[in-house]
Amino acid sequence: MGDELTRETEFLDYNSDTVQEFVAKAIPEEGLSDLEKAVRLYYAVRDGINYEVYGSRMTREEFTASAILKKRRGFCVHKSIVYAAAVRAVGVPSRIVYGDVRNHLSSERLRELVGGDVFCFHSLTSVHLDGKWVKATPVFNKLLCKMYKIAPLEFDGRSDSLYHPYDENGRRHMEFLRMRGEFDDFPYETVVDGIRAAHPKLFRSDDELAGGSLTGEAS
Repeated sequence: MGDELTRETEFLDYNSDTVQEFVAKAIPEEGLSDLEKAVRLYYAVRDGINYEVYGSRMTREEFTASAILKKRRGFCVHKSIVYAAAVRAVGVPSRIVYGDVRNHLSSERLRELVGGDVFCFHSLTSVHLDGKWVKATPVFNKLLCKMYKIAPLEFDGRSDSLYHPYDENGRRHMEFLRMRGEFDDFPYETVVDGIRAAHPKLFRSDDELAGGSLTGEAS
């Protein structure tokens, strides 16, 4: 496996003070295995960064791991970047994964802006642990899951952690329709231009998404 999967990049800027402080807070002690570190960082990203689609700036600078951590908010694309950077900071190889999903439990307003229930360029992270690649999705934080009646997604570092197909009431939640591939770094133009082309109503300007609150819409 090449060093490119643990290197720092423009977007996975893990040598920045912001990312280093985040990692140190999540892993204060020494002697943990790579798997234990990856799991710790998963929960730090899942619950330490508020999941929010609305109001996100879509400029290149906003998608560095350090910029995302300073705001402590973002959607799947942002949170996957932070996790990929954080695990690389402790020497764990990572890639960023993209796919299209059908989300059956999105709010009425979000479905209107998206143009239906299919979301393009949903993002997660692939990490190399104990000799194999496993997928991790540190996206919906625990509080938001509770509000939308979705069981929070766990990760043990040994098996894939993908969106549960059903919510707590047995209703179908999310299904993958198409995988778009895995990338060594955040493919900014591919993802942002792809989201803009697939969901033009979601943008209120060239570089900013519509305002709102997922928490507010849940209540």
